[in-house]
Amino acid sequence: MRYLPLTDNDRRDMLGVIGATLPGVTSVDDLFRDVPKAARLEALVDLPRRKGELDVERHLSALAAKNVAADSVPFFVGGGAYRHHVPATVDHLIQRSEFLTSYTPYQPEITQGTLQYLFEFQTMVAQLTGMEVANASMYDGSTGCGEAVLMAHRVTKRRKAILSGTLHPQYREAVENLSGFAGDKVVSLPSALPGKTEDIISLIDDATSCVVVQCPSFFGELIDMRVIADAAHAKGALLIAVFTEVMSLGLITPPGEMGADIVVGEGQSLGNPLNFGGPYVGLFATRQKYVRQMPGRLCGETVDAAGKRGYVLTLSTREQHIRREKATSNICTNSGLCCLAFTIHLALLGEEGFRRLARINHAHAVQLAGLLGAVPGVEILNGSFFNEFTLRLPKPSAGVVDALVGKNVLGGIPVSRLIPGHADAENLLLVASTEINTDQDCETFAAALAEVL
Repeated sequence: MRYLPLTDNDRRDMLGVIGATLPGVTSVDDLFRDVPKAARLEALVDLPRRKGELDVERHLSALAAKNVAADSVPFFVGGGAYRHHVPATVDHLIQRSEFLTSYTPYQPEITQGTLQYLFEFQTMVAQLTGMEVANASMYDGSTGCGEAVLMAHRVTKRRKAILSGTLHPQYREAVENLSGFAGDKVVSLPSALPGKTEDIISLIDDATSCVVVQCPSFFGELIDMRVIADAAHAKGALLIAVFTEVMSLGLITPPGEMGADIVVGEGQSLGNPLNFGGPYVGLFATRQKYVRQMPGRLCGETVDAAGKRGYVLTLSTREQHIRREKATSNICTNSGLCCLAFTIHLALLGEEGFRRLARINHAHAVQLAGLLGAVPGVEILNGSFFNEFTLRLPKPSAGVVDALVGKNVLGGIPVSRLIPGHADAENLLLVASTEINTDQDCETFAAALAEVL
């Protein structure tokens, strides 16, 4: 009973209280009667009944050792999560107890330090995206994208969203899921391979709420969104610009300067390691005139009664604070520690450092593309890219990736894994290169690819 402190008498007492208000509840099993029998386990989970702590540690360590760690071999995986160097200062600072433990300020005005860094985070995101206002972060880029579509519906009083084929498949699924709950219409174009033109403008009509376009695209292609923005605005619709690699904003034209009304993306690349998929930090920015329809929370700067500068939670139109029908989202909090890491990393870099890091990323990707493009049978599909691009291989890419792992190279993402059933996806390989890849890494990848092909 060391880890199960309740006695049989305790359980009987609780069941007696519950049974007084819920007739028919006389056992623990009765508490699960609303769960369909098909969804219930009829026996114990197939795990050892008990093991000592040392045995469990050894077992879990052996399981973990089966993974090929991202920092143990040349790494070229992207597709929405990127390996970058995170300065040791970032982890040192976010581990301080005053940061690590203040996750959500429920009495915000007394947590001035938290509000200040959130305010600075918002300022950075607005400057990066070329927008006028940003919120205190979302859970991640994909859920932020779904919230952006719902926000566009509130702004335009329309219920139809058009998703470009440039959009990451997982972001598309998040939008379709959230919109499905709301009963909204989603028009999804087929995934747009680099060099392929999609006719998105002809689909924009008077019922369209928003058009969602990603740049760089899922396949790494750079897209000029100005024409799409003009077409959307001519019909009274909004342009939602999406990015999965925030590092690209150090080099390409900011979405706000290309006519975007809402900008949403993933900020993981700054301050946050891969962590096997999370937690990450969603970035969300918009124009000032739409600020009251923005989801999440917004921190502002003010002065107190003595004239001293202070920070407040200016807007928090979420279900926890106001009536449900008045809420702009049901996001329960913000990715506080992750956006602190983002803020510290970007502050360490500064504007010039961030731009220089973006140039290094692009240069490394150009170098890698040159090496891989010289491998017989390999075709580079992109006409333009930042630090990620798509290869067409002479054989299915999933098997090639497995073979590359055998040569201690993590060589990218088989497109067929994220877009199953796509007619052209089987032989496509999505490859990313960042500042962490050395010349030797790139040469090793090219040599290994030539061998496995």
